[in-house]
Formats: sequence, structure tokens, C-alpha cells
Amino acid sequence: MDIRHILVVIDASREEQQPALERATQLLEHYGQASLSLMICDYIPALDGGMLFESHSLEKARQSLLEHHTAYLEKLAAPLRSQGVQVETTAVWGKRLDRHVLREVQARKPDLVLKTTHQRNPLKRLLLSAADWQLIRYCEVPLWLVKHGENPLKQLCASVDPLHSADKPAALDNKLIACGHELGQQLNAQLHLAHCYTPLPRTMVFDASVIADYEGYAKDVKQHHATAFSQLLARSPADGAATHLLEGDPEEALPGFVEEQKIDLLIMGAVSRSRLESALIGHTAERLIDATPCDLLILKPDGFVDPSKP
Repeated sequence: MDIRHILVVIDASREEQQPALERATQLLEHYGQASLSLMICDYIPALDGGMLFESHSLEKARQSLLEHHTAYLEKLAAPLRSQGVQVETTAVWGKRLDRHVLREVQARKPDLVLKTTHQRNPLKRLLLSAADWQLIRYCEVPLWLVKHGENPLKQLCASVDPLHSADKPAALDNKLIACGHELGQQLNAQLHLAHCYTPLPRTMVFDASVIADYEGYAKDVKQHHATAFSQLLARSPADGAATHLLEGDPEEALPGFVEEQKIDLLIMGAVSRSRLESALIGHTAERLIDATPCDLLILKPDGFVDPSKP
């Protein structure tokens, strides 16, 4: 992954610690020629009077808020600029953080978007369409969701799907492996490649012959996936990578694997579905945001275009 320009989404709700910026600073140590764009988007309902209640005082209050955020961004940019890093700043007012981030992506054409992600409780996961989820679906460039920006990146993992049971294009697996391999070399980190597979549960098998030899069936399924995994690795070699064939759905198998292997960054692919499919099914990456303790890097297939653009 060639990183020359990074868009960092600054969290308006905090001023003490910015994990996304901490991660960007770490990446600059390995991608020394990269430039940064720092953006912040804020919305306070009390300052939005609506069409019927707009007033000069509300407009002035919003302008004052943006000036405060601009000053904060300039404060964050100052030490980076003193080190020779080119940094631009943008403060935006608006409700939909994801839409404003996507507009910045279109305007600035970054190679990577870094954004701090928040843990959500189960109720919020059911009721809210979080900005992170929308960016996973629609961001055209790689999206890096940061949880612990201060942690060094020592263990990387790319999750692949050689049988494309998640409807991913075959080329996307090659892209995930290539990205993980390049990042591993740049960061001097260990790369892991994981593929999750799931045989039908015994209770879901209705063929009598399969029920009679369920263990043999499960063994055949595992071998089928192992062969596909090996063939993928032969097409996209990643020297020195550790490979793992995990039984279970990704959202079930990967969290435990990530903790066991102390993975710092999980690299995954995402493809856009229709709005109905997204509402009913969602993306594996969306379901893993809260289940895994590590950062997530989401890649799209080559040629992906944001389908939500006007």
C-alpha cells in the first residue's frame, strides 16, 4: 500500500487523546514523505435552530465553535509541521460525520483514512447506524479504524476468504495479502493469514448418509477449505507469513484468535451491498468492530465507487 497522503478524522468529543492521530504519527515514521489532512466534524443540537428558528446568534455560536476546533487542529498540527510534515486542517459543522468524511475523501483523494472507533453497547449496535459502519460500506479508500493508537504494530493479520462465501471478488484476497505483506515489511511486523470456515452443524444436516458419518463430512469440508487456502497462498505468496485455518464464522473465530495471537491490526475486505442487504446482513467487519480489541483496516476491491454518492 503506497501511503503518501493520510486523512485523519479527529474526534470532536475528546481533546486529551487522539488515537487516530497517534497511529498516523507512527505511520509517518515509516512513510516519511506522507502528508496529513486533519479534519474535525462537530454537531451540537442546541446550536441548530432549524429553518424556523435560525438567528444571527446561533450562526455566531456555530462560527465560534468552528474557530475553537480550527485552533485545536492547528495546535495538533504544529509539532508535526516542526518536523517537516505537510499538514492541512479542516473544521466542519454538520450532523452526518460519515457524509462529511466521504466528502473530504472525494475532495482530497487520500491514500488512507484513519479514524478513532468507539466501543458501543449492544443496544446502540441494534438501534444506531454508526458512522463507522457507513464508512466501512462506502469509503472508497482504505479505512483504518483505530482503538489503541499508542500500541506498536507488531502482529498483523489479513483475513481472507478463498472460496468467496462472503461474495468477495477473488482479487480482493490477493489485495489483502499484498497489503499485509507490504505493511509487515514497512513496520517490521509479523504477518498472519487467517481463513475461517464453517461446516454445517450436525443439527442442520438432513442427509441421512452425512449424519451417519458427520465426522467424515466435517473432515472433507476442512480439507476442501485447506486446499483452497493453499491455492490462494500459491498465487499470492507472502514470505514469512504464518497461516491459520480457523473453524467457525469470522465473527466467532477471529476475536479469540486475535487475543491469542496478540494481533495489533486485523486487515479485512468489504464489498458494498444494497441498502436492504446491509440492513439485514451487515458486513463481517461491522460485526467485528466491537468484538475485537485491535485496530481494523478495511479494504475495498479495486475500482470500487461509493454507491451513495449523488
